[in-house]
This record gives sequence, C-alpha cells and structure tokens, in this order.
Amino acid sequence: MEVIDRIKKLSIWIFLVPVIVLNSCLFISVNYHIFENTIFVVDQIGRSGFTIPYIDGSLSISRAARTYPTYLIFKPGMIITAVLLIQYWRANNKLFQKLENNQQNKYFVFFGVGSALFLIIHSIFLGITFEADLYKFLRRFVLLGFIIFEIIAQALLVIKLVKIKKQIDEFINKKILTIKVFLVSVLIIVAISVAPILNSTEYTHFKHALEWNYFLGVVTFYLLTFMFWKNKKNPVHTPEGA
Repeated sequence: MEVIDRIKKLSIWIFLVPVIVLNSCLFISVNYHIFENTIFVVDQIGRSGFTIPYIDGSLSISRAARTYPTYLIFKPGMIITAVLLIQYWRANNKLFQKLENNQQNKYFVFFGVGSALFLIIHSIFLGITFEADLYKFLRRFVLLGFIIFEIIAQALLVIKLVKIKKQIDEFINKKILTIKVFLVSVLIIVAISVAPILNSTEYTHFKHALEWNYFLGVVTFYLLTFMFWKNKKNPVHTPEGA
C-alpha cells in the first residue's frame, strides 16, 4: 500500500535529519579551529574541547546548537524534521483509517502533530537572548511540551499496533514491534525517574549526557518504524466501503 511506503520513507528521514544535524553541530563545536579566519568563525560560547557528550556530558545540546554558525544548521534542520513529523503522523492516521474502516484516531495524531509544533517553536526561539523570567519559563515549557507530546504519541501508536498485530501479522516484523514497545517503555520510565533532578543546579554533566542519549532514543523510534514494515506490495487490504 502506498501509505505504508510513505510512512517508511518519512520515518527514515525523521531519524537521519536530526541525527546528522545535531552531530554536525557537535563536530563544529569541537573542531571550531577549522573555521578560524572564515565567515563561519564559531562563537566563543559554542566552542568546546574534545568531548563525547553521550558519555561524559561535557557539552549540552543547547550550547552546541544555539550559537553562530551552528544555528544555521540546527534551526532549519529541526523545522524540516517537524514538517516530516506532521506528515508522518497524518500518514499513520490515514493507514489506521483504512485498517479500521475510517474510524478516527485523533489522539495520537493530536499529540504527534502537537509535538512537531512545539519543536518548530523551540527551534525558532533557540538562541534568542531575552532576560525575562516569563520568557525562560515559556522556553522550558515548549521544550518539555515537545518531549511529553512526542512520547505520548509514540506510546499511543505502539498500543494501537499491538492491538491489531494479528490483522497485519504477515506484513510486519514482530521482533521490531517488541523492541518498539521496550524503547517507548524505557523512555517513559526514564522521563518519570529523572524529572525531580531536571530543575536542580546539580548533576550538570549527567543531565547533558541524558539529553543527548534521550534525543537519540526518541528518534530511534522512527528508525525502528522503517524496519517494522516489510517490503511487500499491497500489504494491507482496505475494508469494503473504506
């Protein structure tokens, strides 16, 4: 079915674009000396010594992405990712409408599209300096909104897939579905477990390492989606009258 091919294509790009963008920002921050004497001289705040932030947490995503010239990559990259996310969740809704005889699945679409809109807002305002408590609160609220909406959307989609797995059994990789369930469960447990320390001024390196790895976990969901559907022609039969 054409909609499944579309979901597969969207999902692999949703994985690749942010991974490439964010690690490009990391590369620029660590190798800032390459850009000396060019129009892309790296801002002092965005410069870093050698680090593997997924392990040592010496550099935050915000610091790596919010200064010149990395924001020239990060902002459009995240906006492109958000547009792809909107298309992805709408495509999944279209698929379930075919599978469930046009029954609406507005909840995971609401949270999925909502997470994409939060990502767009966050990307636009990242790096803008405005010393106001309300602004700082809204910036954190938007980022938190993206994470919460994204995880809820992923969880709701996985639940739906588990419910209909017998119906689509021959067209999916059941092992990948199990991994998706495990991944989303871990993301939820981690989010709940670390919530008390996120607003503290301590554990800075831990929080930085966590955000890099959590980001990777969130986008890995889409890599698994790409691997989830088998390459078959007409994998889903549309119910009569659909």
